[in-house]
Amino acid sequence: MVQDEKTAPNDGADEQMLGSGGLEDKLADRRDEVKFIKGDHQNGDAKIDIGAVNGGKPAFTGMSKEELMKYANDPFWVRLRWIFFVGFWAVWVGMLVGAILIIIGAPKCAAPQPLPWYKRGPHAKFASLETCKPDDVQSAKKIHAAGAIYELPADLTYNVKKPEVEEQIKRLVAQYQGSDTRVILDVTPNYVAKDSQLVQDAIADPEKRSAFVWVTGKTTVPTNWLKVGGTRSAWEKVGDSYVLSQFQDGYYDLKMNSTLVRKEFGGVLKHLISLGVEGFRLNNTKFFVLSENLEDEFPSAAPKDLNQGPSDYGFYDHKQTTFQSGLGDVLYDYLSIVKNASDEAFLSVAEDVIQPQVYQLSEVPGVNGIDLPMYGDFVKVLSKSKPEKSLQKDLENTLFQAGNSSWLQWNFGDIYVDTPQDPSALSLFLSLLPGVPVVPVDAIAYRNVTEETYRQIEQLRKSASYMHGELKLFQADSLVAYSRQRIKSGNPGYFVVFNPTDLPQSSNFTGPAELPEKMTVSYFSEDYNNQDNSVKVGHAAKVNLKQLKVAPHSTIILTYVPATTE
Repeated sequence: MVQDEKTAPNDGADEQMLGSGGLEDKLADRRDEVKFIKGDHQNGDAKIDIGAVNGGKPAFTGMSKEELMKYANDPFWVRLRWIFFVGFWAVWVGMLVGAILIIIGAPKCAAPQPLPWYKRGPHAKFASLETCKPDDVQSAKKIHAAGAIYELPADLTYNVKKPEVEEQIKRLVAQYQGSDTRVILDVTPNYVAKDSQLVQDAIADPEKRSAFVWVTGKTTVPTNWLKVGGTRSAWEKVGDSYVLSQFQDGYYDLKMNSTLVRKEFGGVLKHLISLGVEGFRLNNTKFFVLSENLEDEFPSAAPKDLNQGPSDYGFYDHKQTTFQSGLGDVLYDYLSIVKNASDEAFLSVAEDVIQPQVYQLSEVPGVNGIDLPMYGDFVKVLSKSKPEKSLQKDLENTLFQAGNSSWLQWNFGDIYVDTPQDPSALSLFLSLLPGVPVVPVDAIAYRNVTEETYRQIEQLRKSASYMHGELKLFQADSLVAYSRQRIKSGNPGYFVVFNPTDLPQSSNFTGPAELPEKMTVSYFSEDYNNQDNSVKVGHAAKVNLKQLKVAPHSTIILTYVPATTE
């Protein structure tokens, strides 16, 4: 007879039969939660998830201490542990050594290189090579010149390999050996005499006439081109042909972009470098490329002299014979010849380029085909008694037109002989602008400026703030000023102020925040303290820029530490 489960007495017989604490007890005590998770609704699939409930913990399945100890002294595991131990420290030491080697071997931040010698300047300008004398060395030393410039006569340009010409050049170079001054030659390469080998070869072989503007089959002059600065035709009759002769009678113009001329003049440059010449300034560069079309010149739209007529050179615009397209590329070709012959040599011009854009490379805008261009009238304007235009604007325009990265030649020969400005003030002001002072030994800036001033200029031009510093222009009423500074390097900046007027002028400049109010007097022009009604200053004195009054016709150079850093 079966007893009802609800009413049957619980006498413990069940537990006794199963046994207390057995496997069955454990199974009975375990309560798992079963979840049915709906799966794919199309197929009616479902997942079953059985998890522990009542905070149940999964059973420990790791190895016990006794089991682990069995492997403590096992040779395989001992060896494996040592391998990992040694490997870890080997990798760690390798990383440390690698880091040290990277630090040691990493390229250092290159220190700014000093300017090449021909940019350090100044350069002393002498007369002809044929008039050089031993005393010239002392004259160059007065201005602490980096270069001495001499004129190579045009007749000798393509005759430098002749023994007598070689001897002249060698003697000049030897004269400057042992000094810090190097020899520079002004060269005129764009025409040759009719008895030169180039002309003789052209007469004998028509294929070699490409070096000249050589026209055959004409019974009259090919164009209306006139001799430079003259009133006669620029064409000369040679046999049954006409040859262009824009300069002296009996001298024929060369096309400097001709392959024949490039080879010939390139050989001249390389030979002069082998003799010890380290710089060249070219004359007549605007005539180096000539028009192939042989068209007549047109009257100038803005003639300099209204009294001139069709028989005067100045009546025409000369667009056929000057500043032709590709001039910068031709000059760069010769510059490459010079640089390949000597890393320290340079090639420049001996006169104002007038149209600086033509001297740039056709495929690299903004890059000149020469070193050290010469451009603008700023030196003349600065030395006038009463400049007709703003000095700051004229300087800004000069630098912009020449290319703000250009290192110009400042021709001290342009300073007016009767200038009311203190020549030492002009020298100090111009010498800290980006560029090279070119000082003719017969110029006022040479005769009336002491060696001490040029020694100061040399020291200033060697400073990092000058060589690698930024240029910023300022103006306050009649004063013009600029700063040179390298903020990142921590070098002191220079603030250069020039007063072109007859009266002391207040330096009420306004500008960037890096200009502090107080600065230190570094240098000043020779007559600064000799001016009437001006406040005297002394070297190393502290001055307030807002209160400073600059003496008439004088320059003062102040040093300062920029108030802000980048």
